[in-house]
Amino acid sequence: MADLETELNELFSMPDGRLSTEILGEMQSIMRLHSISPQELMYKWESYSIKMGAETTQLDLKTIRDFKKDLQDILERESRGKTHVASANKKTGATPRAGIGSGGDVFGMLDGLVPSTPRPGAVNGSAIKRKSNFETPAVKSNKQHANSSPSGFETPHTNGDSTTPVTTSIITDGAGQIQETINAHLDAPEDAPPKLSEPRIKIKSNTEMQKFAYKSMAMKLSDASETLDDRIDDFVSILQAHYSLPESSFGNPTAPSTSEIVAVGRIASDATEGKLHPANLVLETSRRTGAGRRIPLQIDDHSNYDFFPGQIVALKGMNANGDAFRISEIISIPSLPEAATLPSDIDLINARLGSSASAEDSDEPSESPHPTTILVASGPYTPSPTLDFTALHALLTRAATLQADALLLLGPFLPFSHPAVRHGEFDLPSSAPIAPDQATLVDVFRHYISAPLHRLVQQHPHIHIILVPSTDDAIAKHVSWPQDRLQKKELGLARQVSCVTNPVTLTLNDVAIGMSSQDVLSEIRAQNCTGGKAKMERDVLGRMAGLVVQQRHFFPVFPPAKRAPLPREEGEGEDGDEERLRTGASLDVGFLKLGEFVGVRPDVLVLPSVLNPFAKVVQGTTVINPGTLSKRRAPGTYARMTVHARNVIVEERERGELLGNRVYERCRVDIVKIGGS
Repeated sequence: MADLETELNELFSMPDGRLSTEILGEMQSIMRLHSISPQELMYKWESYSIKMGAETTQLDLKTIRDFKKDLQDILERESRGKTHVASANKKTGATPRAGIGSGGDVFGMLDGLVPSTPRPGAVNGSAIKRKSNFETPAVKSNKQHANSSPSGFETPHTNGDSTTPVTTSIITDGAGQIQETINAHLDAPEDAPPKLSEPRIKIKSNTEMQKFAYKSMAMKLSDASETLDDRIDDFVSILQAHYSLPESSFGNPTAPSTSEIVAVGRIASDATEGKLHPANLVLETSRRTGAGRRIPLQIDDHSNYDFFPGQIVALKGMNANGDAFRISEIISIPSLPEAATLPSDIDLINARLGSSASAEDSDEPSESPHPTTILVASGPYTPSPTLDFTALHALLTRAATLQADALLLLGPFLPFSHPAVRHGEFDLPSSAPIAPDQATLVDVFRHYISAPLHRLVQQHPHIHIILVPSTDDAIAKHVSWPQDRLQKKELGLARQVSCVTNPVTLTLNDVAIGMSSQDVLSEIRAQNCTGGKAKMERDVLGRMAGLVVQQRHFFPVFPPAKRAPLPREEGEGEDGDEERLRTGASLDVGFLKLGEFVGVRPDVLVLPSVLNPFAKVVQGTTVINPGTLSKRRAPGTYARMTVHARNVIVEERERGELLGNRVYERCRVDIVKIGGS
C-alpha cells in the first residue's frame, strides 16, 4: 500500500506537497474498479484534463470524484453499445457479401483478402488455413457467427450486380469523427482536385538513405563511444556560435573550481533502476570536455527544468568542493532554422497544383490552388488475434475518395508481437498461387498489403505512397534503429510506392516532413524528471514533443527504457496465457548520427506513439502522433493534413531570397477516427 501511494504521489504530486488521504483513496478506488495501473490512471487523467480544459482543471477532491464519475459513465456507455451490437448480430446474422469480380468496393479486391469473407470456390465460405481455424474477432455474446465481420469492422461490399461500390462505415460509433484539429479555420475540401496529367507533388529525400545499409549486430564499443562523445562536442560548437561565447566560458564540471563555467553534457542517472529523479541526476561529459566522467547535479526545487536520460544540456554553475555541480542557470539550446524555399520554386509548385496564377508581378494569385491532401497512418494495421486489414482497406478507400496526393504509412505492418505472426498461423486467400503450408511472411505481405496498394494506384495513379519500416516488423531484414528500407521488389510493391528509411526526412513540394516509427514520446514520458513551471505544464504531450525538436534528433533518449517495464503483449492460441516482452528500441548506437535532423527543422514531424493521438505546433514545427490505425480489438485513428499553397508577393519575388515555408500557418491537421467515406 505504501509503495502504491508513493507511486501515485510521484505521478500526480503537486508542487506544494503530497496528495491528501481522500484523493489517494479515490484514486485507489478507481484503480480497483477499472483494474488499471497508476500509469494508466495518469494517462486517463491527462485525457480528462484536456477534455475539461487543462487551464482550469485542478486536482482536488471534487474534481477527482467528477473524474471517477466520468470514467463510470464511459464504461456504462461502452457496455450498452456492446449489448446493442450483440443483439443486432443475433437478429441479422452474418453480413452478406457479393461474389468477387462484380464491382466490389473501391478497389474490388476485399473479397478473397479479408479473413472469413465468403467467396466462390471456398469451402463453406472459409479460406484455406495454414495451421489453425482462426475466427474473426467478435463480441463474446456473438461467437457463433464466425464468418461475420467483427464488431466495429464492416467490410465494404457490393449492392447486387451494380458496379457502384456501397461502402459501409468501418465503425459503428464515431465513424470519421475528428478527435482533434489544429488550424481549424483553414478549409479541408472534401471534393477531389481537378484531374491532372501528372502528380501534384514532387518528392525529394533530404536523407542519405544509402548510409542506412550498414551491417547490424556488429557494433563496436569504440564506435558507440565516439558517437556519444561527438554529439556532446557538436552541441558545444552550436552553443558557442549561437551565444558568441569564448572558449574559456566552457569548462570541466567534474573538476573542483570556484569559478562559474558553462558545462555541456548528457543527462544520466546514477541509479541502476527506477525513474529519473532530482536525487540521482548526474551529468555525463565527453572525453574532450571532462574525460568522460560523471558528476552529480544539484538543482533548486523551484528551478524550471525538464530532463530525460540522454538529453544534451548546457548548464551554468560551479563545482566548489568537487562533490557535485551546483546549477545556477539552464541555458536554452538554440533551435534549427526553419526550412525555406526560393520564390521561383514556390511559383512552380503553385502552377503544378493547378493554380491560374502566373509568375507575373501580382500581389495575390487570381485563384488559389486546390490544397494538397496527405494522409498519415501508423501500424499496427490489424487487430489481434487474426490478420484482418479492414482498417487499412478503409483508409485506402478514403485516399481514393479524396484523391489524396500522398499516403504516408509507418510500420509495423506485420508486427512480431501479433499472435498470428508469432505462431505462423495465418490465412491465405483461396486464389493465392502458393500453398498455405509453403507461404512465407513475404507472401502474406504481398496478399494483404501489396495487393490493396496496387488496386489504389490503379484507381488513383498520381498518388505517392511512402512506406516507413519499424523495428517491430517481421518482414524487415534490418532489425536495428536507425533502420534500412524494406525490399520493394521482393514485396511486389507498385511503382508509385516508395520504401524509405526509419527515420527519414522528405520534402513534398515545399513541405519538409520528418518521420520515425520509433516511439520516442512514450520513452520520454516514462523517464523524464520535471520541476518548476514544467511540472505544472498541463500540455504534457506538447512539452515532450518540444524536447524532441529541441534535441535535433528523432530518438534522443539514451539509454532507452528497459523492455521489462514496457506494456506486454498477451499471446493468443494454444499458449493463450503467454506474455512476451515488447521489441524495445533496438538502437545501434554507433549509427545514431543517422537519426539527427539534417540542416533545418522539419516543417512537419510525424512521431507515432502509444500515447493519445494529437497534433500540435511546437517551436514552429507541426508535430503529429496519428495514433495506431488499428487497436488490439478496435479501430484506431489516422491524421489528415491539408496543406494550402504559399503565395509569393511582388517584393518577395524581387528579392529572390529564401522564404520560410511557415507550414504551421497554412497546414490544417485533423486526427480522424478510422471510418467514414
